[in-house]
Amino acid sequence: MHPVEQRNRLLGPSVVAALRKRHFDAHYFDSAALAADAALHMIPAGSSVTWGGSMTIRQIGLCDALKAAPLSVFDRDTCPPEERATFLQAHYFSDFFLASVNALTEDGILLNMDGNGSRVASMIFGPKRVLLLVGINKVVRDIDAGIARIRGTAAPINAQRFEGNTPCRRTGTCSECLSPDSICASFTAMRLCRPAGRISVLLFGEPAGF
Repeated sequence: MHPVEQRNRLLGPSVVAALRKRHFDAHYFDSAALAADAALHMIPAGSSVTWGGSMTIRQIGLCDALKAAPLSVFDRDTCPPEERATFLQAHYFSDFFLASVNALTEDGILLNMDGNGSRVASMIFGPKRVLLLVGINKVVRDIDAGIARIRGTAAPINAQRFEGNTPCRRTGTCSECLSPDSICASFTAMRLCRPAGRISVLLFGEPAGF
């Protein structure tokens, strides 16, 4: 077994145990494919489903699999940008919301930085169930390391995906800007799942997303 795989198989279940202590429904999988398959099986036929702007769920093929399943899928990706705010509000109370996180601490705290707040809002309240698909690359030692990951890695990369006049989009590095176009408007640290079990974290031992 490769040393990286050995480490992931030790770290992953440890993080899952920490998440469960915080009342998250948490599971570890060796691969992204296994995690995606598990997510599909957690969603009953006929359920209404939507998702956030996560690259993780797209990279692992989950969005396409959801569209092919017997579900009521609300696809934000086909919605014109000028109508997206209305679309997100209309489907805020879907049965299932899928996303990822920007960082996950070894002791089970979910860390996210958001621009308009729709993703973190749906994680905290609204949809009946939340499924978070998380690659092992997003696991960090603690909250400080998570903030460093968000500002040093996730935000500058994600900024390239969106139009906007931000320093990190021009330079590739965070300058803690106050730009009105900043995608770092809201920082959340979810230390407990309430109600218990509403949020499922499907952690897998491969890198995915930013």
